[in-house]
Amino acid sequence: MPHETCSSRRIFLKTTSAAAAGLAFLPARSYARVLGANERLNMAVIGTGGMGTSHTNSLVNRKATDNIDVIQVCDVYRRRLNNAMGIIGHGNGTGTMRHEDVLDNSDVDAVVIATPDHWHTKIAIEAMESGKDVYCEKPLSLTIQQALDCRDAVHRTGRTLQVGPQGTSAPHIWAARDAIEQGRIGKVSWTQGSYCRNSRGGQFNWHIAPDAGPNNDTSSDGYVDWNRWLGHEHGLAEKIDWNPDHFFRFRKYYAYNGGLATDLLYHKLAPFTKAISGHNGEYPRRVVSSGGTYLEKDERDIPDTFMMMVDYPSEHTIVLASVMTNDVGVDDVIRGQYGTMNFKSGLHIKEQGAWAPEFREANKDALPEDLSETANGQAKVSLEIPTRRDHMGNFLDAIRNGDEQACNVDLGASTMVAIKMGVESLRQNKVMLWDETSETMRPA
Repeated sequence: MPHETCSSRRIFLKTTSAAAAGLAFLPARSYARVLGANERLNMAVIGTGGMGTSHTNSLVNRKATDNIDVIQVCDVYRRRLNNAMGIIGHGNGTGTMRHEDVLDNSDVDAVVIATPDHWHTKIAIEAMESGKDVYCEKPLSLTIQQALDCRDAVHRTGRTLQVGPQGTSAPHIWAARDAIEQGRIGKVSWTQGSYCRNSRGGQFNWHIAPDAGPNNDTSSDGYVDWNRWLGHEHGLAEKIDWNPDHFFRFRKYYAYNGGLATDLLYHKLAPFTKAISGHNGEYPRRVVSSGGTYLEKDERDIPDTFMMMVDYPSEHTIVLASVMTNDVGVDDVIRGQYGTMNFKSGLHIKEQGAWAPEFREANKDALPEDLSETANGQAKVSLEIPTRRDHMGNFLDAIRNGDEQACNVDLGASTMVAIKMGVESLRQNKVMLWDETSETMRPA
């Protein structure tokens, strides 16, 4: 489907040369006010469904401790919008069904985007071009091109954009990154992880409000701006008649997301690539997936069982599984030539017997001085895990202080590429390859 890289109603103005010439020549909506380190940060939430409402509550609860205020909310479903306005407590005039109203509000410094996936990057790019910083829920996008466009927009505008997999802020992931950089497990060879669930009603079969729809009076609780939600005028999704299952249970449909891969395995892949490849991640070389809809045979077109393997140019493989019909998964494990890293109740490394001398040399600062009675393959190291700010706190600190982000746009985009290649591998029944020159995927 076609993809707009920017809004037709906005022209990008914040170039390096314009910034150098001075902000006085720019329209007010094209740049953010300059914040002092201790100044209040005004925020807005766009998309106030389950995740958006959770973010709204959390932001309101940290108003005093982080000196922030949620001053505007946006949703295409009147009931959710009214609820969100009640949470922020600034009156009825603080809600809108048009995201453009938020972006045109010069008092808003940063936005949280928690819409369905197909809207993520359009709003994010427009927000940055309006001078606002962005917290974008995972996954970064619906398509690869959208992810790359968003990545380029961040570098173009110089705005802060945090992608939402909260596991990238987990202290053990940062500690794992340090340990791998220090050579404690040798060269990483392969990694495993999973995100599994089980339910009687079928995954993503959330409640459907019987009174909701586009034919209601626009002021009624049940009103939904269906055409705006679809985004068909922007090429974001196909124009179809009102379908409550699509609206309330959008994660069941490829038109709006990538199913288990984008909703769940993004949570695993982003932290793993951060730990193994660094804070900017790494684009894949080859991805192959398997699975299918084995039990949840309703209207959905996504699988209930999804497995993927990602090969990277730096020569390691990540194996991931997401199953919605049994909640027993596999442990998170990163395997290196010298040692094996696991995350049960901390961060622990056990040596490989064949490479015991190299493991013990690389970890001598954390091992007992005398290992003469310890057989090869039995030495273990438990590493200290320093405390860290949570994911949203990291975003706020990045805006105010320039702190290193837990999931910057480069990590978010490289993760999205691998995830989307996995989705297409299953859908097309083909191995997918990444061309780093053209930045496109193709079947093997």
